Amino acid sequence: HCEDPLGEILAMSDALDAVVVALPNLPNEFIPGVIERFARAKRSLIFVDVLKRTRAVELMFELDALVKEARSVVMTGCGATPGLLAAAAVLAAQSFIEVEKVDIWWGVGIANWEAYKATIREDIGHLPGYTVERAKAMSDQEVDALLERTNGLLELRHMEHADDVLLQRVGVVDALDQVEVGGVKDTRHPKKPVSTTMTLTGVTFEGKRSRHQFILGDETTMAANVIGPALGYLKRGLWLKAHGIFGVFGCTEFLPMVVR
Repeated sequence: HCEDPLGEILAMSDALDAVVVALPNLPNEFIPGVIERFARAKRSLIFVDVLKRTRAVELMFELDALVKEARSVVMTGCGATPGLLAAAAVLAAQSFIEVEKVDIWWGVGIANWEAYKATIREDIGHLPGYTVERAKAMSDQEVDALLERTNGLLELRHMEHADDVLLQRVGVVDALDQVEVGGVKDTRHPKKPVSTTMTLTGVTFEGKRSRHQFILGDETTMAANVIGPALGYLKRGLWLKAHGIFGVFGCTEFLPMVVR
């Protein structure tokens, strides 16, 4: 047991090169606060997070000047969505002179909700009539009752997902409401209830409206599609630092590198 685990990590940070931060179901301020503490201690490191919420990523970008001073690199929103799918949208946008909409619709299947309690509660917080605070306060029995009513399925729409700010930041879209994120999670079966798809709709220079789709294989798990990109962006962070480029960057600003 340790009163200040972060302090313990700080004390040995000279032995570290990079850190992946992958903690769900926490207040928006928590992970930005962790990064801020390292930056104020002038630790020159690479950090990669898999943050999902728009506000959390906005808070991360506010640390840019501090992170630059510490000669650190932060890659934010680098999981599946945002992350892999937002980066795919940047590539898809190249065919068009105007992007009208980016739709991300994900499917996740897990064998039982017990193994993913934190992420399930975070998802419940996105349901109509719920907040993160209300979801956190629910007992396991209340969550069981909710999942019983929905046959184990959670369908989420209009999610507060940082794909919007990350795509606006690089000019793919002009307005946040051009990006829509939602999905279906099955909390009782490992098979995905729907395929995870990024659909970008745009207009070409000839005036033709079309769309590109990027579909993830149904056999790839949530873990594979989050941790894989996070490690790829970690390698990109090492590359940036080696080239003397410091600061806070989103998943849409650089491609991840391949880890082998």
